[in-house]
Amino acid sequence: MKEKVCYIVGAGSFDNTVFNVQKDDCVIAADGGYKYLEKLNINPDLLLGDFDSLDEIPIHPNIIKHPKQKDDTDMMLAVKTGLELGYKCFVIYGGLGGRLDHTMANIQTITHLSRQGAKAYLVGEGIVITAVTNGKIEFDSSKNGVVSIFCNGSYAKGVYLKNLKYELNNATLTSDIPIGVSNEFIGKDSTVTVNDGTLVVMWSENNFGT
Repeated sequence: MKEKVCYIVGAGSFDNTVFNVQKDDCVIAADGGYKYLEKLNINPDLLLGDFDSLDEIPIHPNIIKHPKQKDDTDMMLAVKTGLELGYKCFVIYGGLGGRLDHTMANIQTITHLSRQGAKAYLVGEGIVITAVTNGKIEFDSSKNGVVSIFCNGSYAKGVYLKNLKYELNNATLTSDIPIGVSNEFIGKDSTVTVNDGTLVVMWSENNFGT
């Protein structure tokens, strides 16, 4: 990735992915995600959360401690901090698997980022999930496997799926009909576009960003 990236590591399922942190990137440990980074010998720029996933608060020069009773999840707090620091591209590890309610919360979190004009990717469990608001995502011909597209909101209008096994042309998707599930890449450059609304797009991926 050419633009600077805010990497966030949470306490969910983690694939021991070693990500390539560049000079202008930022690494934030959201609570229990700190344990994963320790195993990778990666020192985060910032550690935050209510620390209910850790036995103790680690010794670190940049810690933000939040109360356990709060409106935002630790992941959302990390995302808001990244936005305040000026980042517009987020890659989130440890945000999938484990508790389903946390996975759903993290999908809402990347939707929030999308609606703030940022790009965000939830990575793990052999998949990548992103959200697209009033825009498009492009895939090159090397992609293979399953890709699924869901409406995240009352509706998503002007949806175009190009060069996938099942195409759509100026379709309207709703949140109660899963018409976009289990599509497939077919070895061509492909695009997913939405003109009005938000789509959640997920696809098979084991080496994202490496």
